[in-house]
Amino acid sequence: MKLLIAIVQDIDADAAGRGLTDEGFSVTRIGSTGGFFRQGNVTLLCGTPDDRVEDALDVLKRTCEPRTRTIPLNIDASEMLLTAGPTREIRVGGATVFIFDVERFARY
Repeated sequence: MKLLIAIVQDIDADAAGRGLTDEGFSVTRIGSTGGFFRQGNVTLLCGTPDDRVEDALDVLKRTCEPRTRTIPLNIDASEMLLTAGPTREIRVGGATVFIFDVERFARY
């Protein structure tokens, strides 16, 4: 058995959770914050048999779209203020997934 911990953007969380449950996975949703922009994320916890890990990952790939965002090159790290000037595009979104072996599972 495996435990998938998927960190997704708020904008993708409903589709990801619904996609996983539609495929028969049980999902626990936890609100979280993090990343470069300190924006809202959702952490999805999903336990699955070893042979269904790829199925769960396929759902996450399908429902958590990577995007690009334009940001200024000059960022004041102490206050995270974005300033005017040259910009660049960075990749945001998608899903960050950690997969762990589960030694034991119990439901009471």
